[in-house]
Amino acid sequence: MLTRVPLHAAIGVATTLLASSLVIAAHADDASPWQRDGHSAVRLLAGSRSGAVLLGGIAFQLQQGWKTYWRSPGDSGVPPRFDFSKSDNVEAVTIMWPAPLKFDDGAGGHSIGYHDQIVLPLRIVAKAADKPVTLRAEINYAVCEKLCIPVDAKLELGFNNVASTEDANLRAALDAVPKPANIGDPNPLTIRDVKRDGPKNVVVDVVVPDSRNVNLFVEGPTPEWALPIPEPVKESPAGVKRFSFELDGLPPGAKPDGAALKFTLVGPEKSYEFNTNLE
Repeated sequence: MLTRVPLHAAIGVATTLLASSLVIAAHADDASPWQRDGHSAVRLLAGSRSGAVLLGGIAFQLQQGWKTYWRSPGDSGVPPRFDFSKSDNVEAVTIMWPAPLKFDDGAGGHSIGYHDQIVLPLRIVAKAADKPVTLRAEINYAVCEKLCIPVDAKLELGFNNVASTEDANLRAALDAVPKPANIGDPNPLTIRDVKRDGPKNVVVDVVVPDSRNVNLFVEGPTPEWALPIPEPVKESPAGVKRFSFELDGLPPGAKPDGAALKFTLVGPEKSYEFNTNLE
């Protein structure tokens, strides 16, 4: 039996199929293919295109039980390295780092990084706002369980779509980036004070809203500084969680006096970054 379909219905079906195919194509254009190794996968994400400043991202997926590292890896580990120099129409790329976790490294210390999955947001400045942008990234990172395995990835993605299907993922990643704050700010979670305790020890007093755990990380003025992870002090003043660390891991010839330190305070819900010069 032959069934006749009215012309307007056929056009409607064709339009729906075309729209669906365009959505699929747009989704494909908003992320590069996953580049996989044995224990992880990585790809680029593109946000909506508008103006000279673009939002992108680097998405990592990690096999269960494996981790990768933050910009400062802690007592052990390898920080990731990124090269965007082969991109087209890109003036600058700034990597933004969501709040990391602290792991037992199996050797008596702790490492800092991520597990399961993470998106690092990218702030991309185009040389010319009215010309195509192609981001090319060479990424060197390590994935670790008990042993660490180096991974090299080469990724490429064009930023073409006015509306991206990855915008929600990128906004969620941005929300996880610690917010800038000043020491002494009246936030429920904040650093009250940073002070020297003798020639090599530094004490940091943190105000926390309750007894839940918080983590504190410290970085020096350059990546060559390898300061230890601040450890909680057993006896702290009332209403304060006190941390301390020693001024170890400085580059040869570097002096701690006046050094610009960055503290990342990670709470269960919010995280903040503080900059201060060590007195």
